[in-house]
This record gives sequence, C-alpha cells and structure tokens, in this order.
Amino acid sequence: MTTLRSRRVVLEEGIRPATVRVERGVVVSIGGGLADEDFGDLVVLPGLVDSHVHVNEPGRAEWEGFATATAAAAAGGTTTIVDMPLNSIPPTTTVAALVEKRAVASGRLTVDVAFWGGIVPGTESEVGALLDSGVCGFKVFLTDSGVPEFPPVEVSTLMDLDPGLPLLVHAESDQHLTAPGPTYSEYLDSRPPIAEAEAIAALAGAPGPLHILHVSSAEGVAQIDANDQMTGETCPHYLTFTDDDVTSPLFKCAPPIRGVNHREALWSGLLSGALGMVVSDHSPSPPELKSGDFATAWGGIASLELRLHVTWTGAAARGIGLGSVAEWLAGAPARLAGLDDRKGTIAVGKDGDFVIFDPDGMTPVRGKDLFQRHKSTPYEGMALRGAVKRTVLGGDAVFDGRIVGAPRGRMLERR
Repeated sequence: MTTLRSRRVVLEEGIRPATVRVERGVVVSIGGGLADEDFGDLVVLPGLVDSHVHVNEPGRAEWEGFATATAAAAAGGTTTIVDMPLNSIPPTTTVAALVEKRAVASGRLTVDVAFWGGIVPGTESEVGALLDSGVCGFKVFLTDSGVPEFPPVEVSTLMDLDPGLPLLVHAESDQHLTAPGPTYSEYLDSRPPIAEAEAIAALAGAPGPLHILHVSSAEGVAQIDANDQMTGETCPHYLTFTDDDVTSPLFKCAPPIRGVNHREALWSGLLSGALGMVVSDHSPSPPELKSGDFATAWGGIASLELRLHVTWTGAAARGIGLGSVAEWLAGAPARLAGLDDRKGTIAVGKDGDFVIFDPDGMTPVRGKDLFQRHKSTPYEGMALRGAVKRTVLGGDAVFDGRIVGAPRGRMLERR
C-alpha cells in the first residue's frame, strides 16, 4: 500500500487536505491520518490525460516515438495519453494497423496509452472491428491532413456515419483555404477564421458525439457554443501566443496562431464551458522540417511536456484556479476518451495517478532539457509558472526530476 498526504489535494468536490491510500495501483480511500509521504503545501493533482498526441510510430519514428513521447508526458505530469491515428505509417484506420502499433509500443511506455482510430475514404467498413478492438473513437479531416496516407472525408460521409463513440474532427473548410505564401501573414491569411467556423457549422446534424479539435478562433468558439451536440478543445499555444509573437516556423500549426482577440475568446470559451479541455496536439517533426519558410515548413508544435506549465501560467495570470485546470487537463479529456472510469480525477476506485505540483515554482524552458525526441520549441527561453516535482502512475513514481525505473505503462482500451 502507498499513502500520500497534502494540505492541497485536488478532488472533484474541491481542494482540501487529504490522505490518499493506493493499493495494487488503485485508490482505496481518501481521508485523514498519517501517510508514507507528506507533501505539505505542494498540490496533489490527478494524473493528467492528454487526448491529442501524435506519437508517429511506427513509420515516422524519426519524428517521435513511444519511448520519448511517454517520457515527455511523465515529465510534464501526464499519466495517460491517447495516440492519434496519424502520422504513423500505416495510420490506425484498420485493425491490422492497430495491432502493429500496439506491438511497437509494447514494453516502451513510461505512462499509460490508449488509441484513437481514424477514418479515411474506403475504410468505413473497418469502424466496427476497430470499436471491438478498444479504440476510443475516430478522427477525421475535412481538409488535407499534411500526409498522403490520411486523406480527408466529405461532410456528407459523416452524415451517414454513426460509430457511437466520439468523432474527432479537424474542422477547416477547403472553400476558404488558399495556398500560403512564405511569410507568416500570408500563412495566416491562407487559413482564415471563417474556414474553421463554416466547417463546424456544416457538421450540425451529424449523428453521434462530435468533438472539434484544436479550436483557434473566436468564430469557432461561437459555433460550438451554438450546437449542443458538440464539444471542443483548444491547445496551449493558442492560449499563449498571438500572431505578434510568431518569429519563425517553430510557431507554425494548423489552424494558425491568431490575434489577441482570438486568444482571449478561447479563454472565455473555457470559462463558459463552450470549450471543455486543453490538449497539447503534440505534433513533432525533425528540425529540418521546421526550417525554411511558412509555406513549406511542417505545421505542428511539440508541447506534451509543457502543457500543465503553459496552461497554469495563463490561468494564474487570469485568476483561474487549479480546480479548473485539473478539469481541463485531466477530467474532461478522460471523459472524451471513455477512460473516466479509471482516469481523470482522484477518487476511490480510480487509478492511483497523481502529479505533485508546486504552483508557485518556476520552470525555465530549455529545449535541450526536454524529453521529446527533438528539442526545438517555440517556448524556448520562457519562464513558465509551476514545477512538476513528481509524477505517480498506479501508486509508483515514474518521474522525480528524472525518469524513474523501467517502463511500466499499460495499453488501455475504452470500456
């Protein structure tokens, strides 16, 4: 049995002193009394859940991989990630591809991992078998994904598709997208907010739970808020940077980082409930793919390890408490992925996954110190609020200033 105590444990009912007891990896009681370790005023958060991570293995292991991605997750307080069906080769659009991906991941996981399936034209018949194999839901693109093996689907296809699990949509309308020029202003103009808003609006009436990925604009927030069928997410980079901060292709992502009015609309969307979560959309690539100009560089930001620090920096500056942060970074992503029977909150019967966090500490960002495979980051040189002191998976430390012990993460299925 493992017991830990703090004067600030983040529970569903609020933040209070508590002793948490874990036995065989599961929380068995929350109450008073002495503990094996007393963390004093350090905050005990539930282990974070990141439901939007591109591990890219197999097929693009030179971009990232399960060993490095899950180590980065642990260093940032994330105890569960849900892997996206691209940019691996093959993409996770068939059971055979899922089996291959699980085989590559086996024995290399510092934290727990679940999997999304994907749908591309011609693989609709695979949906039932992927459901039976335990995927958490399905991702689709309405526009070019950036990789040829994951082409977009038509909105009309989604109207006839009801997998019964969340359908995760990269929502940008081709009607309003244009070829970008080499500068950031030209790239920004090539993917205007109306492309996001009209794609979301076009999904109204589609069956099943709809989840809109990486919302970047005020218009996108408004469309989701107007549709009770939809949930939405945003990402740390949209909550932090504005177009004035963009100095190199390290900041390039799709949809793009926009003006300050959009950033503040995203924070308002989180507070109103129009947006439910903050996920990393960890999309790494080799440095050479992030060089050049904004027309040719890869569009993705790697921030799996920094999600808690970046979000807390922005939240604390706006007077938002850690209870909300825990919901956005743990509770809501766990529910989306159907893992909330064991993940996302500290509660009896759930996994003993925790983050020991100093909310008043500071974390200087030095790319060379990050655990992700490639060290380039748009956050280089920033001083972020908060410091992860320990990450606990199933009652055992997996990060304590360094990765602790052999890989012990599990592969999860949606129940």
